[in-house]
Order: sequence, then structure tokens, then C-alpha cells
Amino acid sequence: MIRKWTRIAAGSLIGLFVVYSLVVYASNGGDEFEKETFAELNHEIQKIKIENVHLKQQIRKLERLPVVAPVTSESVPVQPCAKEISSVKRCEVIHVAIVCAGYNASRLVAILIKSLFFYRKNPIHLHMISDETARGILEQLFSSWDIPHLEVSFYLAEESTSDVGWIPNKHYSGVYGLLKLTLPQLLPEWLDKVIVLDCDVTFAADVAELWAIFSSFSEEQAIGLVENQSDWYLGKLFKNYQPWPAIGRGFNTGVIAMDLDKLRKLNWRQLWRLTAEKDLVNHYFTSLADQDIFNAVLFQQPRLVHQMPCQWNVQLSDNTRSQLCYNQVTELKIIHWNSPKKLKVKNKHGDFFRNLYQTFVGLDGNLLRRQLLLCNDSTPSSLPDDQTMTDDPCYDLRKASHWKYRTHLFYSDYEEDYIHNNNDVTYVAQMSLDRLQILESLCNLWEGPISLALYLTDAEADQLQIFISESDVLGSRKNIGYHVVYKQGDRYPINLLRNVALDQVQTPFVFLADIDFLPMAGLYPILKRSVQTMKLSSTNKALVVAAFETQRYRAEMPRSKAELVSMLDLGDLFTFRYHEWPRGHAPTNFPLWRTSTTPYKIKWEADFEPYVVVRRDVVRYDLRFLGFGWNKVSHTMELDAQGYEFYVLANAYIVHLPHSPSLDIAKYRQSSQYRKCSSTLKSEFVDDLKRRYPKLHDKEEEEALG
Repeated sequence: MIRKWTRIAAGSLIGLFVVYSLVVYASNGGDEFEKETFAELNHEIQKIKIENVHLKQQIRKLERLPVVAPVTSESVPVQPCAKEISSVKRCEVIHVAIVCAGYNASRLVAILIKSLFFYRKNPIHLHMISDETARGILEQLFSSWDIPHLEVSFYLAEESTSDVGWIPNKHYSGVYGLLKLTLPQLLPEWLDKVIVLDCDVTFAADVAELWAIFSSFSEEQAIGLVENQSDWYLGKLFKNYQPWPAIGRGFNTGVIAMDLDKLRKLNWRQLWRLTAEKDLVNHYFTSLADQDIFNAVLFQQPRLVHQMPCQWNVQLSDNTRSQLCYNQVTELKIIHWNSPKKLKVKNKHGDFFRNLYQTFVGLDGNLLRRQLLLCNDSTPSSLPDDQTMTDDPCYDLRKASHWKYRTHLFYSDYEEDYIHNNNDVTYVAQMSLDRLQILESLCNLWEGPISLALYLTDAEADQLQIFISESDVLGSRKNIGYHVVYKQGDRYPINLLRNVALDQVQTPFVFLADIDFLPMAGLYPILKRSVQTMKLSSTNKALVVAAFETQRYRAEMPRSKAELVSMLDLGDLFTFRYHEWPRGHAPTNFPLWRTSTTPYKIKWEADFEPYVVVRRDVVRYDLRFLGFGWNKVSHTMELDAQGYEFYVLANAYIVHLPHSPSLDIAKYRQSSQYRKCSSTLKSEFVDDLKRRYPKLHDKEEEEALG
């Protein structure tokens, strides 16, 4: 019965999201939405909110949980909810600070941001304190996300770690878990107050309500916190453990309302350092990072703390008594997964909270690109002027090529120490989720670094992470860069994906391939030797890896060149696209490849689209080509225009695996307009190429256009 009510409550949340999405559409100027309809939808949202409150009450009754008064310290009374405090001005900017370091933390931040912006009605200024790794990821994410009424400032975490690096800390967050202590000094002087959040929190309310709590601070109060919901500071969790000093149960620092101006006037840096030095004499190290030191300071200076209502930080670690909070409030505001176990934490209502979290994991982040009503936005449009293009029969293709695709680099954990030497080569490819099963087979044969761009929905990105973590092959590999480009529209941006993967390569050389090919065993060391012997670092050479294909789903990979030649003779293998598009690989000269023992030079020909090894600084792919048609051919043609020489490696090969045709091939074959536009884009590309490379031969142009 409990699970039934939980599912109903979760369903109401999803229903709220659907209604809310309609409101979003109306706010973006949907012509069919009249003002009356908009008001009616708002009314429906309020009804659903009331229903959610009722359902929570039913859950409590069914579980026969007693309504317990909140556990608080007598010296620090609980403050009223934000609704009882003066409201935030329309379009007032709300400042939020987040400490984020490493690859995995950026993934948590993305989910936090989705929940934050889902409910917000005010402009947000994010202050990201991050290491170089997270900064690069988040800069690309926010730039490509293109959320209106959002400003992001970055502060290099490494510049402040020396202020806290001297503190022995055993918390899993490491030195970065102490950086919140430095914010009054680190953040700019003009910023007088800020909401500080851990990466592992999820919003269930408008952050403006939390921002409004500042108005209820007394003249002395400078730090707003929620009481700790575990017995940690009461010393009851472990025998012979003496916790750091705290007021009563202490306070949790996952959500902080910080009055920076007051803290600076108090000489906050000196205050917390002296306290930490004194208490470290007896405690030797911090167990809960900054939280121990914040509590020790407030123990000495209780006048500084403003105790916020518990629903602004509902803590879900194993040892919390969070039900004492959500059993006596009607509306939760922020859920805090403050445990190294995160979603695997033990909580009797864990399914309900995980459902809420998963709602935002799978939420299409593109929906957050909506404008705020009645707030001016100066963000320039990233698209060309629609009015000049609407008469173009190829308008849809041109428009899609100018879109900003939300991009999350290094979506999973990655280690940069895999660059072995100056001849290292990265396998570069792109894919969608339906090719995911090939990845393990590829990794079994290619032990070198891989840079992979994946075109996914938000929900599919979560499936990717689960697949990686549960795979024996992928879970142990840290030299694969997974770069998620989120789906937008109905065109597959294949060349953009290739460029995303190519831009993140950290080795001197790249092998430009496709995900549905398996490399021969030992191809990685062969390519590393070849780039050295062929002197790729100082010459414009492209090393061609001969491509073959099998039409059998259970075919065995040839273990040597001799075995591959034998399979060709038996009809078990074919040269790639021999039956469908022989022009694409004919210049490889397969008859010569069969007998060659050393690399041989070939000449570029029209429609040639080989898989090549080149320097990392190779020209990028042309973004006008989406889906099927000329996406790779155009790149090879530009290499030729730049004077690249093509050499086929005599002892290297890859084999294409059979799979169902892509949707883009079907669109190309079924739509005459698509084919006409593809031809138009070819002509425009060749004209552009001629302007950029005047030495391009007219004969090559004629051959390229067929």
C-alpha cells in the first residue's frame, strides 16, 4: 500500500511537469494559448501541488509515523518559512555558489542545475568554484546550453586550496570539501550575499523562497543553516568518538545562506582559522570537512547562525532522522543526498526521493531555454535570421547546422595520464545509443585512448552511465572520453559530433574512424609505430587503414592479414561498401594492398572517404553536412586541397560489423528534396573550398560534383 501511494505521488510530480511544460510553451509565445488558458493552467498547477501535499499526508498515516516536533537547539530557534518572509523582487538576480571539482562532480551539477532552473522565476548568477578539469567541462556545458537569464562566473579552486590545504581532512570530498570556508574572501567584493550549495542537492521549490530568508536575518546573523538530521555531533554513532563542538545536533552545510558582507566585517578568515587551529589540537583532523569547522565557529559564536526550516535541506545519509523533518512539514524544498552512497542510501522512503531525483535526470534540459516573463534578456540569438531563409527549400538543414547543441564533455570519469609517448594515437568516433553494444568489443581490441561523442537524450545519457558502471570492460577503463551531445531536432549532426570528439583529444595523433568498425588485434601499437616511421609530426600525411566488411552477424575477426585475404577469397569478407558504394574506398587499391608489405602512396579521387590517421590539429569537419551524405567525403576532399598525401598501411585493417540501416539513410533514400539539398550543399562546399584553396584543380571540382 505504501508503494502504491509513493507511485501515485511520483506520478503527480510527473503530471505537474507536463502541465508546467505547457505553461512554458505558452510563456514562449504560443499563438494558440490565450491569456485565459494560461491562467487556467496555472490554476491546475496549484491544484496538483495541493494534491501532492495530501498524498504525503496519506503516506504518513499509512506508515503510522508519529508527528514529532522538530529537534532543535533551544539557543537557536527555528525561523519561519520563506512564504512568511518578504518576497523577492521580480527579476532580482539570485546568486548561487557551488564548489565543483573533477569529472563526476560536473555530472551531479548538471542535474542540480536542471532542478534549480525548473522552478526558478528569477535570473540566476552562478559562481562556480572549480578545478581546471571541471571548469573546462562546465564552461562548454553552460555555453552550449544557452539558458536565458543566466550568468556564470568561474573561480579557480587551485588558487584557494592553499588556504585550507593545511587542514587534515578524512572526508571523501578531499580538500575541495573545505573550500566553502574561503568564499567570503574568494568571491568578489561587490557580492554581499549568496546561496551556497553542495553538488548533490535537488531542488523541489523556487530558489527565490530561499533567497527571501535573508530578509529575516537579525543584525548579527550572517549564516543561514538547517539543523543536522543525524546524531553525528551528539556522539552517539560510534563508540569512543569525540565529535567536533556543535550547538545541539549541529548544522549541515550542504545548503548555506551566506551574508558575505557581514562575514567580511567580522574578519571571517581569521575567525575560522583560529577556531580550526585550536580544535585540531584535540581532534587531529576533520571528518565532515568544512561542516566541522563551521559548527565549531558557531559553537563559540551562536549569534551568527540563523536556523532555517528543515525542509530546505532534507538530508538522506544512512544515519539521518530526516523523516522527523518531512513528517512535520507540508512541502519539501531541497533534497540532499549527503552520503558517498548517493542514490543507494538506505531510507524508508528512498523510492519516493529517488523518483523525484530521476525526474530531473531524465528531464530534457532544452526545455530550460525558455525566457522569463517580463524580464529583459540581452542574449543574442545563436541562429541566423529566419526571415531571410524561410523561402529556401533547404531551410531546415541550414537551420539545424547553426543550432547550439547542449554538450557535456567527459560525462564519465577519465584519467589524463594515459598519454604514453609522443607517438600516441586516439581512436576518434561518434555514435548514438543503438550502437552502444559495439563499444565493449571495440575496447577489447583497442587498448589505447578513445574520444567518443554520443548523441543522446537526457534519459539515454543516464543509461550510458549505468552501462559503463556495470560493464566489466568499460568500468575499468579510464582512458575513454565520453562526450554527450544532447538530442535536438530530427537531424543527426554527425560532423558536429566528430568535431566534439576530435576537439577533446589529448594525444598528438588521431585515428578518425566510426564506431561500427572493429580494429585488428594489435592495431594500436602498429599505428603508434607508423606515425613515427612515416614522420607524421612534420609532414602533411594521412595514413589510410584499409576497411573491409562482413555481412555475418557472428563472423570471426581475422587474426592476421593472411587470414583476412583467405576470407576475402572465400567470400566471408568484402572490401568495404563493395556492393553499395565502391567509389568510397576504391582509391585504397585493394589488389595492391593484398601483396604489399610496406606503405604505398595513393591519389585522392572523387567520393573517397577513407579512415585515416593524422595529426590532432587536422582541419575540422564541415558542419553544413548533417545525417547521411557527403559528411566524411567533404573532409577527405579538404585534406587533399590542403596538400595532404595519402599512404595506405600495408599491415593494418579494420572490419565493419553489420547493423540495421540508420534513420538518416532511410530519410535520404525516401526524400527527393533531401537528395536535392545534399547536392546543393555539395556545390556550395566546393565553391567555398575553391575560395579558400585557390590551387584546387578544376578537374577535381568536376570529379567531386560527379
